[in-house]
Amino acid sequence: MTTIIIEDEKPAARRLSRLLKDLEIEVSTMLHSVEEAIVWFEKNKHPDLIFLDIQLSDGLSFEIFEAVEINSAIIFTTAYDEYALKAFKLNSIDYLLKPIDDEELAMAVKKYLSTDRRPKKLALDFEDIKRLLVNPLEREYKKRFTARVGQHLKIINADEVECFYSENKGTYLATSEGRNYLLDTTLENLESELEPKSFFRVSRKFYVNIDHIKDIVSYTNSRLKVKLNRYQDQEIIVSRERVRDFKLWLE
Repeated sequence: MTTIIIEDEKPAARRLSRLLKDLEIEVSTMLHSVEEAIVWFEKNKHPDLIFLDIQLSDGLSFEIFEAVEINSAIIFTTAYDEYALKAFKLNSIDYLLKPIDDEELAMAVKKYLSTDRRPKKLALDFEDIKRLLVNPLEREYKKRFTARVGQHLKIINADEVECFYSENKGTYLATSEGRNYLLDTTLENLESELEPKSFFRVSRKFYVNIDHIKDIVSYTNSRLKVKLNRYQDQEIIVSRERVRDFKLWLE
């Protein structure tokens, strides 16, 4: 099985390559831009599987498919949320949210190996895809959440939530009043329910609300540390793979 990675952040590409090597999958090539990928695909036999970042340094990776007909299977590595990805009519096996979790990667690879891997023609509506990425679909996001407190249900408005976080296999929200509540959901399920202008997933463990950020400071290994107005139970670190998207989100 031939595998390549298309990712503009070289540390992220190297980390993904190491994770794949642990799964006994050798990456033959790593490409870092739309232009480089187009030239490579025009001159080389196409791989069985592509790990594809959506946003590259010189444009959207979908521009590669506009220039070259590719029938490889694709696993997205992306910071974009699930509802947008569902609109991509690609030969996609799965998607992995950055920073990539090794267990989720293993599941995606297993899913690929268990599918019909015969070449298929990609079906893309590039204009729809670009519109989704530049101007996400207008939709209703959750404005309130409920948490069980004893025999009662507590209603919490979305604008009161400083962050959502996972801990000990549970999902919690922390409010501006300094209270934490256990939710009957997961961070993955929240992905399509949170207003992306207000909430950002800074790591596998945390979503933060931009209206409750008190300070942002530099942290080790090119990461950032987020301080909220009230929540202080755990350090909130923006993973290195998400720093660039986090900065764009702040703007």
